[in-house]
Amino acid sequence: MGVLVLMVAALSLIVPASLAWMGTWVINPMLGIIMFGMGLTLKAQDFKIVLSRPKDILIGCLTQFTVMPLLAWGLTKAFSLLQELAIGVILVGCCPGGTASNVITYLAKGDLALSVGMTAASTVLAPVLTPLLIWLLAGTMVDVHTSAMLLSIVYIVILPIVCGLICQRFLSKMTQRVTPYLPAFSSIAVALTVGIVVAHNADRLMTAGWLVVLIVMLHNLLGLGIGYLVGRLLRLQRPKCVALSIEVGMQNSGLATSLAVMHFAAFPLATIPGAVFSVWHNISGAIMARIYQVYPSSRQYSA
Repeated sequence: MGVLVLMVAALSLIVPASLAWMGTWVINPMLGIIMFGMGLTLKAQDFKIVLSRPKDILIGCLTQFTVMPLLAWGLTKAFSLLQELAIGVILVGCCPGGTASNVITYLAKGDLALSVGMTAASTVLAPVLTPLLIWLLAGTMVDVHTSAMLLSIVYIVILPIVCGLICQRFLSKMTQRVTPYLPAFSSIAVALTVGIVVAHNADRLMTAGWLVVLIVMLHNLLGLGIGYLVGRLLRLQRPKCVALSIEVGMQNSGLATSLAVMHFAAFPLATIPGAVFSVWHNISGAIMARIYQVYPSSRQYSA
């Protein structure tokens, strides 16, 4: 998916007209369809993990909703980023974990159950925590309407997932036929989302692009590193450290882009960090999965 997203982003940057004809309004339906697909693949067991392993899930969610938002805020200050772009970076930092993290955790031989449980828990918590964190970190830059943002996340993320779960329950045969095609469909939807944002902001991205790319890369890589470090400091087993690393470092950047379109339309550049993050974290995630595969730790922890 990283290669596909990168190719579409490059095409949109070089030839903006290729996707600029598509309005930014299509981003929200696309993300909703992706979340619906996530609901089709989730099982009751995935939510039971949250209850059966509360300590691990609590550690993961606390790390996710503290490390990434604070890193985002700190990087925007350290680089004196333009207000529009700073809002976008903070939006990415305050979002829950991305669904691609489960695939990357599996490839990295991490604790897949913990990864799925963290994604489910952070997604359920997002309607409350994401608007609150954005208000705390970006409220001095721009008016943040937390209640409207909460409803947006419910409509874009929670409701489609619930619909997917219902379809899985009552239309199981159809779900089984559709599920094998969901990864490819989600990849295309993510690539199109990134391409549309890049196409509509190509000129501005060429001006401030490299700085945004640098900050997004640092944000992601620091999240991956700190997530793993937290696991080691707490003496967790290595598979748990790997899952924590990937869950913390990989965000639902598509949601960040949707929130920027819906609630920060006066700041067009706020959509850019989410789009760049969507490209980069799939590349870095694949690289990290390979590193965790090739260099397994000889030391195991007891927790």
